[in-house]
This record gives sequence, structure tokens and C-alpha cells, in this order.
Amino acid sequence: MTESAASRDFYNTIARYYDAENEAVTEDLDLYVELAESTVGPILDVGCGTGRVMLHLAMAGHRVSGIDLSTAMLERGRRKLNNRVDLAEQVTFYEGNALDYAFAEKFALTVIPYNGLMHFRSVEDIRTLLRHLADCAEDHGELVIDLPNAGESFATLDDDAVTLERSFIEPESGNLVMQQSVSRLDRTGQMQYITWIYDEIGTDGILRRTVAPLTLRYIFPTELDLLLQISGWQTIERYGDYDRSPFEEGCPRLIVLARKAG
Repeated sequence: MTESAASRDFYNTIARYYDAENEAVTEDLDLYVELAESTVGPILDVGCGTGRVMLHLAMAGHRVSGIDLSTAMLERGRRKLNNRVDLAEQVTFYEGNALDYAFAEKFALTVIPYNGLMHFRSVEDIRTLLRHLADCAEDHGELVIDLPNAGESFATLDDDAVTLERSFIEPESGNLVMQQSVSRLDRTGQMQYITWIYDEIGTDGILRRTVAPLTLRYIFPTELDLLLQISGWQTIERYGDYDRSPFEEGCPRLIVLARKAG
């Protein structure tokens, strides 16, 4: 199975849980609005899923396109858009592979939000993606990438324990869902192998389990700088969190802002 197919299958499997489990993930949204307000032109959201980021940008008055491989996630995004007819002309969902999708326009700002680049697990795929996004960017277009701080993640100890991440109510059924995970970190290969476990308790009292494996690639800051440089981008800022605080030891995130070279 290809890397793209593996990520697509994962999100097709967990799509019905995605919005409920990520309802509280909002701390990055103001940063994207701030960056969008400093640019003039359309925005591209890579790995847009159900539209968490792109619909927020559209509500702030921006024209946003999003691309994703998961049919199930995009269906949910389009369903949300159907309930916001005021945004219909500002939002476009594309189903396809961001590595080579032929967009009809160029973008002033491209965002790869919340760990999205980690789904591209080979150096070649990351380089191909970044080059393609540079080709799809306007002159002096900007790119923002949000990743975990790999240095902090690599400093943690592995215990192979099943961890309860959160509990939430799945809104369509009203069922309680307990989301758990077990993960293994391959520090040499820079890979994290995660198995997500969703235990859903139905009205009949029966527990139904959904198991969804996922592999993500950690990327270090100097590695990302080099990949950007050889792919047509110039790093202009590094932040350690969504408040634009400095990237330094102990910070939780690696947020890189780059500009199309030349």
C-alpha cells in the first residue's frame, strides 16, 4: 500500500469521529487568519479534511481551496458547507493528491496545518510536495507548516501503554466514544507508529471497537529548512507555538513560515 493510500484509508475509517474528537483544537486558527490578512489572494489548505481551518478562514472573509485524499472527510466538509450558503462562493474542496494536483489558479498563501506534513513519510515525497506547492504559489507567495517539535517528542520515554486520549459524544448517534492510542517511536527512521482505538458504546449497551493504524514521520527544523531551500522556498520565520513565540528548547511546536524564492 502506498503512503497516500494508507493515510486515505485511515481518515476514511475515522471520519465520523474526526470533528467531535477535534472540537477543542482551535488554538491555531487565529495564526492562520493573521497570516491570511497579510496576503492578498487565494489560500490553499493542504490536507483540509472536513474543513476545520479552511471554513474558519472563509468566515474571516478569505477565498480558500482545500485538497484531501479522503472521500469520507471531504463529504463531511461539503455537508458543513451546505449549511453555510453564505460561504459557498469562497470555499472549494478538491479530492486528489497534493503531490501533483493540477490547480486552476495560483495561491498567495498555502497552509499545511496541524501535523499534516507528517503524513508524507519519505524525503522524496516531502520534496515533491514542496516543489509542487512552490509551482502553485504566486510570486512571493507564502507557506506555513505546523509540526510538533521533534526534539521534545524524541526526548520522551516509550512505555507501549494504551493511553486514554479523550472521551466525547459522537453527535450523529449520541453514543459515548472513548478514544485510546498505543504508539511506538522509531528514532532512527524518524517514524511514529500509532494505533488509534475508538470504543463506542451504543444505546444497546454493546461496545463496538474501531481500530485504525497510522504512521507519521517526524521532521527536524534544519532538515525542513534544507527541504524548503531545495524545493523553491526560503524560510523567513520559525515559531515555537501559535502565539509566534520563538522556536527554542522546550517549545511544543515547530511552525515554519516560508516565502517562494525569487
